[in-house]
Amino acid sequence: MKALVVYYSRTGNTKKAGEEIARTLKADSEEIIDRKNRKGMLSYLSSGRSAQKKEPTEIGPLQKDPAKYDMVIIGTPNWASNISCAARTYISQNKDKLKHAKQIAFFCTAGGGSNGHIFADMEELCGKSPKATLELATKEVSNGEHLQKVQDFAKRLS
Repeated sequence: MKALVVYYSRTGNTKKAGEEIARTLKADSEEIIDRKNRKGMLSYLSSGRSAQKKEPTEIGPLQKDPAKYDMVIIGTPNWASNISCAARTYISQNKDKLKHAKQIAFFCTAGGGSNGHIFADMEELCGKSPKATLELATKEVSNGEHLQKVQDFAKRLS
């Protein structure tokens, strides 16, 4: 099964998790690039507000067409218990292409707190139910404790 792991990462934790998922599944991967500068504490706070308001953002051009994959796995950091603006934009812009995938899956990284309704919102945006979901704490990712969870997630996708 041809798979694509696509993710947005502000601090690198979601990227690290996404790359590990792609390696484990022998999948292609692509990072979503947000054109808005999200660095620093003020940007962190305003990003959380934007995510709560479900605001889109401008993302960079993509190299991989999700319509050409059997499985698409989408990753986002938790921003104030919401999907990051860049991941929301990616899903919205590719909704029709994502319908071509036989399977969809989601993963999310969080520094703390609840992942709330992130996966339900991603499912609603995609118009498809995920085969599997994966929640990772940023602490797990930063110190390598996420590897077993990634293996288990990959098995559920097989």
